[in-house]
Amino acid sequence: MKRLILALCFAWTGLYAQNYNSSEVFNPLNNYVPGNKYRSASGQPGPEYWQNRADYQIKASLDTTLHQVKGQVSITYTNNSPDELTFIWLQLDQNKFKKDSRGNSVTPISVGRYGVKGFDGGYTLSEIKAEKPTGTAAPKGTVAKGKKSILKDTYTEDTRLQIFLTEPLKKGEKVQISMQYEFLIPENGSDRMGMYKAQKGIIYQMAQWFPRVCVYDDIRGWNTSPYLGAGEFYLEYGDYDFEITVPRDHIVVASGELLNPKEVLTSTQISRLAEARKSDQTVFIVKEDEIGTSRPSGSGNLTWKFSCKNTRDVAWSSSKAFVWDAAKINLPSGKTALAQSVYPAEVGSKDAWGRSTEYTKFSIEFYSGWLMEYPYPNAINVAGIVGGMEYPGIVFCQASSKKASLFGVTDHEFGHIWFPMIVGSDERRYAWMDEGLNTYINSLAVKAFNNGEYFVPQATSKMGRFLHPSKSILNTPDAIPERELGILAYYKPSVGITMLADAIVGEERMKMALREYARRWAYKHPTPFDFFRTIENVLGEDLEWFWRGWFIKGDKIDQAIKSVKYIKDKAENGAYIELENVGALPMPVELEIKEKGKDPVIHKLPVEVWQKGSTWTFEHPSKAELEYVKLDPRGILPDVDDKNNTWKP
Repeated sequence: MKRLILALCFAWTGLYAQNYNSSEVFNPLNNYVPGNKYRSASGQPGPEYWQNRADYQIKASLDTTLHQVKGQVSITYTNNSPDELTFIWLQLDQNKFKKDSRGNSVTPISVGRYGVKGFDGGYTLSEIKAEKPTGTAAPKGTVAKGKKSILKDTYTEDTRLQIFLTEPLKKGEKVQISMQYEFLIPENGSDRMGMYKAQKGIIYQMAQWFPRVCVYDDIRGWNTSPYLGAGEFYLEYGDYDFEITVPRDHIVVASGELLNPKEVLTSTQISRLAEARKSDQTVFIVKEDEIGTSRPSGSGNLTWKFSCKNTRDVAWSSSKAFVWDAAKINLPSGKTALAQSVYPAEVGSKDAWGRSTEYTKFSIEFYSGWLMEYPYPNAINVAGIVGGMEYPGIVFCQASSKKASLFGVTDHEFGHIWFPMIVGSDERRYAWMDEGLNTYINSLAVKAFNNGEYFVPQATSKMGRFLHPSKSILNTPDAIPERELGILAYYKPSVGITMLADAIVGEERMKMALREYARRWAYKHPTPFDFFRTIENVLGEDLEWFWRGWFIKGDKIDQAIKSVKYIKDKAENGAYIELENVGALPMPVELEIKEKGKDPVIHKLPVEVWQKGSTWTFEHPSKAELEYVKLDPRGILPDVDDKNNTWKP
């Protein structure tokens, strides 16, 4: 905790200053973050890094008349920390949808993306238990048959539940927390879950659908920031076994693997799934004319059973309105997974969801090769009310999306499998660590898809004024105005990584650094400084000036050509070109210089030319008059004033 506070004290100094000060920018103590036994100074987990574990067993049912979920959850929580825990915090995200919640209190009159008005939801909890195993040690992820109650008391505050224990949970010990719960489903749950009214039935997209343990880590202890809407999630890893009981005419898709296909699918559907697992082309599992009718014989509800291993969350979707198709995903190791899409028939055209599985297959294959292999058996895209939201092995996308917009949202949400589903950063506090990195890799994927079918080149140089709203990238998402969240969480950090790749180290080197970051922190909990240090150590570059200026302070880039003078007033003697760093953030320099009668030449200068001051003069060995000198000819820097970027005689 001390190392983070120390770093932020330096980092936030002069947040809005925009005058260039080389002494401040290149101060070696700007981001001084000493390592410790938990987190190395090189950005990797330390020799005694630890994190706690939560394994879940859930049984839930969907009431399509009341639009309600009822269930019971049993959480086996393992304390791997060196601390004794006398209480456990849980997240109750559905409580955001209570009328008197903090989330509703901070919802603007315009409601916006994350607000819910005119609905009173939230959890009803009962039979809360906390039990400790006794006797012989239990197998990993389970609690022994002998148990004793250690529940002392409970306390609910908005979207958090605190469970007090009668005796502390020591390092290596487990506690089993269980309870009954129920909640009404909001029609639009902060654009993360809800109900979509398709022509042939409601599509339920279900997330944040059970009480979940808060993360206890070496940075903040218990991470109990309330769920207000914009801030997403921070979760422990574990194994999930869950059952969903729904009406017989429904199809259910979920994170992980379906365990009982013979009980919930017809023999025809099982056969088609087997065909899809061998096919690079999309295969229909449920066709349009089979919607709601092709189900196992019998009466009453059906219970779908799923398992998802080593994951931080699970989600599911259920409807009688689904068309369902699938295709094989080819992974680098030679293994395969299954790309699937479920959607209502009215959006199933080839310019819309009829290509969803094609998009899903491409995204998983691309990122598996670019970063690391996809870990889940299925990748499922669900059409519904949610504009775009990611969960392990399953994503929710807007049913009305089509063409480039459907490819973009599908690719973005599946990119999140790597950030933050595999690399488990704290989305509640640092949205940029998943949204920004994901937006960067999305920019590479869209170029690669189908020979650039949806790729539209965008010059970063045109974004200068757009990328500097009132807040910093490091603000928590709930503290950022909604109109600025897209810039600060998505585009500005993505542009930052793009500048590192294009202006400093090259795309292949940046790819190598991101791969190493993902490898180091797969299924762990990195902080911003773990990311910064990893990138620096892999690239061999001192980038403190860049992290502080672009990510922390929000400094502007403004390079200028101050003057061009011929030596002794004769072009054939060469020219002195004087540059100025007007903005507060320095960057390497790239110049295009054109002499009369000759092809343009490129001259590059490293960022170190700005270490001693705001101006730099160098000699260009010209032999003829200069036609022009131009800064940033490739358009890779978001310079806020391009009027001073070109010199002509």
